[in-house]
Amino acid sequence: AGTWQACLEIVVETLAKQIRDVIGRDPAPFLPLLGSLFIYIVFANLSAVLPGVEAPTAHIENTAALAIIVYLAVHAFGIGMRGLRSYLAGYLKPSWFMLPLNVVSEVTRTFSLMVRLFGNIMSHEFVIGIVVVLAGFLLPVPFLALAILIGIVQAYIFTVLATVFIGAAVGSIEKG
Repeated sequence: AGTWQACLEIVVETLAKQIRDVIGRDPAPFLPLLGSLFIYIVFANLSAVLPGVEAPTAHIENTAALAIIVYLAVHAFGIGMRGLRSYLAGYLKPSWFMLPLNVVSEVTRTFSLMVRLFGNIMSHEFVIGIVVVLAGFLLPVPFLALAILIGIVQAYIFTVLATVFIGAAVGSIEKG
């Protein structure tokens, strides 16, 4: 339990520092969601390294569910920390005619979050499959090592983007 606990503590402390750096607030309210997202996506992405296992994040419905969770969390944190009136007033800035563009921005960034993770993981699995068919089983070993790196980096990017979106919703200036 000592090694696993130490690894998990490193992950949690690193995530907490990243959240504090991005949002500029105490990371405690955000850490359970963002930490769970990061750990889930890392393990989902890395599952593709196992023979015969396809990464769940290589399916659009899985990444869509993750993006919807982030979308709902952004609004929940924004309303919870700023209040409904103040949060909704943010859509009218810098002026009221920006409302449609701000709403479209919310939807497109969620869509972008979904497609980015899906496309990167699915395309990498596709390339490994082609290399295995054309070159046999020994040549893809470097690609599998690259898959580990890509899986961790994509989980990090997804989590950082979710953090940025939440930070924009709650505001980065801590009161008090």
